[in-house]
Amino acid sequence: MLSVRLICLAAATMLVTACGSIPQSRQGRPAQQTGISATTAHPGDAQCLAQLGATGTQFIPLPDRYYGGGCSTVNTVRLEDLAGDRGDFSLTNLGPVTCPLAETFAGWARYGVDRAARQILGSPLKRIETMGSYSCRTIAGSNRMSAHSRAQAIDVSAFDLADGRRISVKADWSEGTPAERKFLQVIHKSACKRFGTVLGPDYNSAHQNHFHLEATGKAYCR
Repeated sequence: MLSVRLICLAAATMLVTACGSIPQSRQGRPAQQTGISATTAHPGDAQCLAQLGATGTQFIPLPDRYYGGGCSTVNTVRLEDLAGDRGDFSLTNLGPVTCPLAETFAGWARYGVDRAARQILGSPLKRIETMGSYSCRTIAGSNRMSAHSRAQAIDVSAFDLADGRRISVKADWSEGTPAERKFLQVIHKSACKRFGTVLGPDYNSAHQNHFHLEATGKAYCR
């Protein structure tokens, strides 16, 4: 699917023409496949998409899907590229994410990660590597559904810089250079100010190789 930059300055209850209306699905096409909702978007959905577009983020709105067992992707987008102060940067392995999470993630990537990379490491951000977003599963060690089962969480594993360096959560959180460790600590703290739940290597061994960034929760940061 061809990625189009969606710059939207819509009112709270509609999208501008560039984003397209949403009569049957968020992609504006009949939603006849099993598991796809054909309901129209709520005004809040349209407002979020407009706000996300206004950041300069490239994204594709996705139709609502319900998979059963508490798993769904509702009001989601597929992020293509994020806007920085001096250029765009790409993403890897990222599936559907809810629009509010995408908006928060775009802000963190630009103001938290890219700026920290330039200030601490001397090079702008080129790419954020992720371990995915949506996954119909429970929280490890429990029977509670994970935020990933609703596309409300992203796992970030590494950061590629324009000068060719790769900063990995697993390799550099404790064993990196002083500047690399500082960079990861700074962006972790920045994430804690933006997301509802942030889990990293200090939380438990299951998170030693990534930051878990979740839209939900009440400022839980580890």
